[in-house]
Amino acid sequence: MSPVSVSFLPRLVAALLALPLAAPYVLADAGHVHELAAASADTLTVVGPWELTGIEPSRSGFMFTRMEVTQTLLDVDDQGRLRPAAASSWDVSPDQREWRFFIRQGNRFHDGSALTANTALVSLRRALTTPGVLQLAGIEDMYAERGAIVVRLRRPFAPLPYLFTQYGTQLLAPSSFAADGRVTAIVGSGPYRIKSITLPQMFETEFAATWNGDAPAVRRARYISVSRAETRALMAQSRQADLAFTLDPPSIRRLQRQNGVSLVAQNLPRTTFLKLNAAHPFLRDERVRRAISLGVEREGIARALLRDADLGATQLFPPALARWHQPALAPLRTDPGAARALLRQAGFTPGADGILRRDGRRFALTLYTFVDRPELPLIASAIQEEMRQIGIAVRVVVGNSSDIPSGHRSGTLEMGLVARNFGTTPDPTATMIGDYSNGGGDWGAMHWRDAALDAALGRLASGEAPAAQDADRQHVASRLQEALPVVPVVWYRQTIAVSSRVGNVSVDAFERSYRISDMKWTR
Repeated sequence: MSPVSVSFLPRLVAALLALPLAAPYVLADAGHVHELAAASADTLTVVGPWELTGIEPSRSGFMFTRMEVTQTLLDVDDQGRLRPAAASSWDVSPDQREWRFFIRQGNRFHDGSALTANTALVSLRRALTTPGVLQLAGIEDMYAERGAIVVRLRRPFAPLPYLFTQYGTQLLAPSSFAADGRVTAIVGSGPYRIKSITLPQMFETEFAATWNGDAPAVRRARYISVSRAETRALMAQSRQADLAFTLDPPSIRRLQRQNGVSLVAQNLPRTTFLKLNAAHPFLRDERVRRAISLGVEREGIARALLRDADLGATQLFPPALARWHQPALAPLRTDPGAARALLRQAGFTPGADGILRRDGRRFALTLYTFVDRPELPLIASAIQEEMRQIGIAVRVVVGNSSDIPSGHRSGTLEMGLVARNFGTTPDPTATMIGDYSNGGGDWGAMHWRDAALDAALGRLASGEAPAAQDADRQHVASRLQEALPVVPVVWYRQTIAVSSRVGNVSVDAFERSYRISDMKWTR
């Protein structure tokens, strides 16, 4: 670690304790704690930071798949390999343009209706007209034929099966939709059915008698949105939550010493990075983006906030993405002196206040982040100080996660601190195309374009030249490391607090399911 980093760590820890998190949440969360005091002993309670903004699958559908209310055509194992779900098997034509997904026989929706190719098609056709992953595939037609969903493509798209693991393609019974196509109820086909929903905070589930698999030991569960990480930890500590997700580092340290609570952790294919507007007069210069990267003390942030220096991101793709992570790639490093030298080369000179100026303009940026992940405001505070040390003034705005895509689309975003899940589809090719091709996307590059990278992603998408796929992935990783349209900061480890009354708990690396149906009561 550099000398600058050592002097900075005490201020980083102070920032952790002093950063003003949103006070208005305290009363609401305290209300949840009070409300849960009389929780039923046979109901598993899950708490997390995510509100249900509605029941539209493209927005809140991830909660219904995580709670095992709904299914998708396909699933993946812990290594990201495809496996059957609502579809029992699948195949592709020799020209790679026609895929068939054969629906498993005997599945029923929670209203008793059969899950067939025809009833599944209702949800999938709707997903095709809703913003989401299916728009990436170039689908020409989709129809049911002899017990299968047939998908015709305008051109080959090798990652197509992985798109049908994503929550936006979940299958709902036709009774879930109004005549105009709006979702009015969540009638799925998983082991649990919706018992009640209270938007935006809570929904309850119970075992569905229509389920044709093994009956789970946990018959009732509920999810409750609790915005503050400290409150979620308190609920785990006081036995008011059985599973508490997305904990802040101080709470993790406290819970490590708590009787009756254990911690389960799993490295995820998620990276926290700075999203930079490459159309900004200063940020369009690659030297400036490299200087920002050199100013970020990844190891110090990871050690102070995540309690593990190894989570400092040496490249965009974490080791959890085995096929995309490049061990031979020269790692990102911290060197404030080299950062200042690059900024001088780019024409910046210090002002009277120590902040750089060029062409009469002060180097001041606004950094947006959000509270859904409790570490983000703390990391933003650390980066604010690190940028000041190299002459860049950063104003931090902690708002909603929607501020990032909104600022991307309007062109007003200068910097955003985001946590990007590359496991949204277990093969991240589709995610990468949406994030980095043709100038970027909401959660990736912004106004940055690279023809060779676009070509490499295009080959990976089409499935052509399979022998060259490793080389194409290496090229993508290397080019992003050089040009830095986004600046990686830390990788991510999901840590959940688990009540001692629940056993057989594991964390899904791809965050598709909480695996409640696998859990057992221990007492």
